[in-house]
Amino acid sequence: MPGEDPHEAGQAVTGGKEDSAIGDRLAAASRRRSPRGYLARLLAGTALFLPLGCLAARAQDATVKAAVPLGTIEVIQMAVTVGVLGAALISAIALIRERQRTAAENVELRARLADANASLQRSEALLNLRDQRVVVWPADNRKPDIVGGLPIETGAPDERAAFLAFGRWLMPRSAAALENAITALREKGTSFDLVAETQAGAPLDVQGRKSAAHGIVRFVSLSDTQRNLARLKLEHQQVAAEHDTMLGLFDALKMPFWLRDRDGRLKWVNRAYWSAVEATDREAALRDGREFLGGQARDAIVSQHNQRPVFEQTLSTVIAGDRHVFSVTDVAGAEGSAGLAYDVSAADTAREEYERTVRSHADTLDQLNTAVVIFDADEKLRFYNQAFQKLWGLDTAFLGSTPDNALLLDRLRSEGKIAEQPEWRRWKESLLSAYRSVEPVEHWWHLPDGKTIRVVGNPQPKGGVTWVFENLTEKIDLESRYQTAVRVQGETLDNLAEGVAVFGPDGRLRLSNPAFATMWNLPVDATQPGIHVSLIRDLCATRAEDGPWAGFVAAVTGFDDERRDRHGQVTLEDGSTLRYAVIHLPNGQVMITFVDVTDSVNVERALKEKNDALLKSDQLKNDFVQHVSYELRSPLTNIIGFTELLSLPATGPLSIRQQEYLDHIGSSSSVLLTIVNDILDLATVDAGIMQLDISEVKVESAVAAAAELVADRLAEHTIRLGVDIATAPKSFHGDETRVRQILYNLLSNAANYAPEKSTIALTCRETAEGVEFSVHDDGPGMPPDVLDSVFRRFEPRVNGGRRRGAGLGLSIVKSFVELHGGTVRIETGENRGTTVICMFPAAPAGIRAAAE
Repeated sequence: MPGEDPHEAGQAVTGGKEDSAIGDRLAAASRRRSPRGYLARLLAGTALFLPLGCLAARAQDATVKAAVPLGTIEVIQMAVTVGVLGAALISAIALIRERQRTAAENVELRARLADANASLQRSEALLNLRDQRVVVWPADNRKPDIVGGLPIETGAPDERAAFLAFGRWLMPRSAAALENAITALREKGTSFDLVAETQAGAPLDVQGRKSAAHGIVRFVSLSDTQRNLARLKLEHQQVAAEHDTMLGLFDALKMPFWLRDRDGRLKWVNRAYWSAVEATDREAALRDGREFLGGQARDAIVSQHNQRPVFEQTLSTVIAGDRHVFSVTDVAGAEGSAGLAYDVSAADTAREEYERTVRSHADTLDQLNTAVVIFDADEKLRFYNQAFQKLWGLDTAFLGSTPDNALLLDRLRSEGKIAEQPEWRRWKESLLSAYRSVEPVEHWWHLPDGKTIRVVGNPQPKGGVTWVFENLTEKIDLESRYQTAVRVQGETLDNLAEGVAVFGPDGRLRLSNPAFATMWNLPVDATQPGIHVSLIRDLCATRAEDGPWAGFVAAVTGFDDERRDRHGQVTLEDGSTLRYAVIHLPNGQVMITFVDVTDSVNVERALKEKNDALLKSDQLKNDFVQHVSYELRSPLTNIIGFTELLSLPATGPLSIRQQEYLDHIGSSSSVLLTIVNDILDLATVDAGIMQLDISEVKVESAVAAAAELVADRLAEHTIRLGVDIATAPKSFHGDETRVRQILYNLLSNAANYAPEKSTIALTCRETAEGVEFSVHDDGPGMPPDVLDSVFRRFEPRVNGGRRRGAGLGLSIVKSFVELHGGTVRIETGENRGTTVICMFPAAPAGIRAAAE
C-alpha cells in the first residue's frame, strides 16, 4: 500500500520465506520427536544393552562360580534384569512426557505457520499492486528479486533487465542520483529517500533501506497530491543543485560577485570579491562588511533601484593601490540584490590599442600604390584603399554601400573594366572559392585597356578574404624594356669611342669594350672576363710609365680604404692624352672609363690662350670706359655750368635763336652726363665696389621725386602720370638715391614709348615678399626678340620709341634692384603695353656688394 514503511514490506517479503523455514523445522521436529520413532530407538538401544548385559552377566557368573556360591550369581542376574527393566520404565515415562511437550509445540507451530502463510499471502497481494515495485538484493551478491509493478503511464518497463537499467527509463539526473544512492546502500548501509523522474515525466518516490541480510529499494507511484509534492520536491532538488552550481560558477569567476539581503547587507561574495577587498576569506569579508565599491557608487545603485531594478554603469574603484574601471551590473529583487563587476580597464586599453592598430593599418594600406580591398565572412566590402578606387575608377557612393564581392565583379563586368569570360558564372564561382580556401589563391587578369593585373586572394582566419590587385603592366613593360636596354647597352658599349672596363670585388674583369683594348693596345685574350687587374696593369705599364694603374689596382682590390670616385688624366708615350674616371658602383664593382681627349686638350689649350686674350681685351675696354667716363665728366660739368651761366640775365640778353641753341646744349649735356653717370655706376657694380646706403625710404617722397624729374618730358607729350600708392607701406629699407634712380629710369623708359595724351601708371603695393613697384605704359609692347635682350647693355632699340638712348636704363634698374636683393620682371605683349615690375624686400637681410 502507498505510504507503507519499506521495512514492513521487506518483512512481508521475508515473512513468507521465514514461514517456509518454520514449516521445514516443524516437519523435522515431528519426525525427530515422534513417540513411535523414539520408542523404536529406545528398544533398539535396549536390545543393544541387553546382550552386553548378558555377556557381562555370563562373565561375572563364570567368575562368581569360581569364587562364590551359585545363589549369589542368580541374585546378580536378577539385579541386572531389574535394573534394565527400571531403566526401560523410566525411559517410557520420559517418552510420554516428551510426546506431550512435542504435541503442544506442534500445535503452536501449526498456528504460527498459519499466521505466516496468511501474512505471506497478504504481503504478496500488497506487492503485486500496480503502484509500487520492490527490488531486494541478497547479501551474497546474487541476482536481486523484483516484486510488484508500476503503472504504465510512468514509463517503467516490466521486464527485469530493462527495469534494472535505470538510465534507460529515468531522466539522466535521476538515474545518476539513484545509482549512487543504491551503491551507498549496498556498500555502506546508507538509507535514502529521493524523488526520481521518469522519461515520461512521472515522479516516483524511491526509498532504500538495509536489513541484516538484504538491501531493499521500493519504487512507489504517487497520488496526485503526492505527485505534485514530489514534483515540487524534485524541482526543489533541481533548483538547489542549480543554485549550488551557480554559486560554484560565480566563485570560480575572476569577476567580483556579491549577494545582498533586503537590508543591503552582504549575504554572499565570491573569491574574486574577497580577494579584491583584501579579506582573508569569504566569512571575514561578510563579517567585516568589506565593500568593493565606494559609498557614492553604492548610493547611486540604491537610487537607481528605486526607479528600475537593473543598474548598469561603468564605475571606478581602487584595488591594491591601483585605480580600475569596472562595468557594474546590479539587479534588485524582492528579497535582495545581486551584482557583478567586470574589469574593463584592460579591455579599454586593448580596444584603444586595437583601434589605433586598425587605423594605422588602414592608413598604411591607404598609402600603398597596390590596390587592396577586404571583404568579411559574408563577402561584404569592409575596406578599400585609394589605389583600389583609382585602379577601377569606382565612385565612393557605390563603395560606401558595402557591396558584396559578386556584385562588385558584376559591376566591373558591366562597365567593361574586366575581360569578358566565356563562362562567366563558372569563372566567378572559381574566383569566389577563395572564401572556402585555406591557402592563398592567385589569378592573372588581362584587362581590356591593356593592363596586366596579378590578383591574390588571402583568406582570413575569421572568414573573409583580402584581395590584392598588383598592377604589373609597368613591371612587365619595364622588364621588357630592361632586356631591350641591356641588349642596346651592350651594342652601345661595344661601339662607344670611350673605353670602359668593369672589375668585380675580387679584382677580376667583368666586362670591357673594344675601345678599352684599342686605347691601351691590349691583346684580345687580355680583355676576356676573369682576367685579374694586376695582369692588365703589367700590360698597360709599357704604354705609360708612372701611370695611374697602381691606383686602379688599389681601388679595385679594396686596398684603398676610401671608396671615393676619382678623375684624372694621363699622357701616353705616343703623345695621346686619356682622361680617366674611377667610379665605385653600388654592387661593389668598380668601373674605369677612358676618353681620348688628345684633340680636346689641344683645342682647350688654344681656347685658353684666346680666352686670356679676350680677358685682357675686356679689361682694356673697361679701363678705357672708366677712363673716358672720368675724363668726360669734368668737361661736361664745365659745359653745363657755363650753359646755365649764360642763361642767367646777368650775362646779358640773348636772341631767341641763341636761347634755343643754349637750351639744346644744356639738354644734350645733361643727357650725356646721365649716360656717363650710368656707365660709371655699371662699372662700379661690375668692379664689385658699389655700396648701398641702406636707410628708411619714404615711399611717397621717393615717388614724388622721381615724378618731378620726368614731369617736363611728360608735359612735352601731354602724357599724364597716374600714381597709386594706397596699398603701399609708408616706408621700407633701401638706398633712397638708388630707388629714386630706379623709378626715374622706369618712368623715362615708359615716357619714351607711351602714346601722346596717354597715361603712365605708377603703382606701389605691399606684398608678402616685400614692396612692389610697377610702371605701366600703353605703348606698342615688346616682341619676344626684344624682350630677350632688353636688359643687355649698349643695345638700344627704337621699337616705336621717340628717342634712341644708350641702352643702359633697364640695365641700371636690374643691377640696382638685384643689389637690394630684389627681382625685376616684365609683362608685355604686342598692342597691350608694357609693365615693368620691381620687387624690393621689406627688410633686406644683407647687402650684396655686386649684382650677379
